[in-house]
Amino acid sequence: MTGTTGELRRGDAAAREGTGPAIRTVLVGPEPRIAVDVAGQGETVLFLHGIGGNRTNWHDNLRDLATDFRVMAWDARGYGASDDYEGALDFDDFTADLLRVLAHFGIERLHVVGLSMGAAIAACFHKQHPERVATLTLCDTDMGFNRYTQEERAEFARLRREPLAKGVPPSEIAADVADALIGDPAQDEVLARLRESMSLVRPASYIKAFDALVAREDDTDLYTDIQVPLLLVVGELDRVTPPALVREIHAHAPQADFRMIEAAGHLPNIENPQAFNAVIREFLLKAGAGLPDEKNRAFR
Repeated sequence: MTGTTGELRRGDAAAREGTGPAIRTVLVGPEPRIAVDVAGQGETVLFLHGIGGNRTNWHDNLRDLATDFRVMAWDARGYGASDDYEGALDFDDFTADLLRVLAHFGIERLHVVGLSMGAAIAACFHKQHPERVATLTLCDTDMGFNRYTQEERAEFARLRREPLAKGVPPSEIAADVADALIGDPAQDEVLARLRESMSLVRPASYIKAFDALVAREDDTDLYTDIQVPLLLVVGELDRVTPPALVREIHAHAPQADFRMIEAAGHLPNIENPQAFNAVIREFLLKAGAGLPDEKNRAFR
């Protein structure tokens, strides 16, 4: 694919169906091009998906929050409509990609919301470029893989990485992964969405992301000097990164707001979007987002 910038055709957007402000998809070059969904006006809020997700995971959130903010959600490199890339993944590659996205849209400073792997990306970006971050929201994440037992690590790899490395199609492991993520398996529609999301991952990109993520043994340093308003969110039924692990981050950043989303597991933005959106909106408005245009030009 050439290193150009443009908009995807409407035909790309089966997942964009629904009510609310229109969502457009922009491709940010050069290679690997990064696909970014954009809606609304105002201060910019960027959403970063997890290791088995893509930008469409945030559509319920974008449509709601676009009434108050300019909202964006990306496909990380190798995911969704973003380009594949050669070689191994360095976790800092995500920071470089974020800087390209900000440059393309002329954004000096923004609000960042990350979930699971996306939260690690957000925290790393803040660590390296704190002046570019207005607020930080970290959802369903932890402080590194050294918080897990060897048995838990082995089970994580057995369920996710090993089948893909052996050539098993993502669609064949999607059900097991989705079952492990969801808080309430009786939510058939949500479960179907999670299975579809996992079935769409590209094995090579997923394995690269998995290896880069688990190599981050201890991320304590990411949370010890956060000066911007910080929100920690977790689904009360999360079995992947249980509330106790998110509270550990809170112990290192006691100034943070801590919010639990009821009736949700590892993906509260999908499992209980109404409650999730209310928490995000409340936090951003409390932090001063959504001010008149003349006061928020630096966030655009």
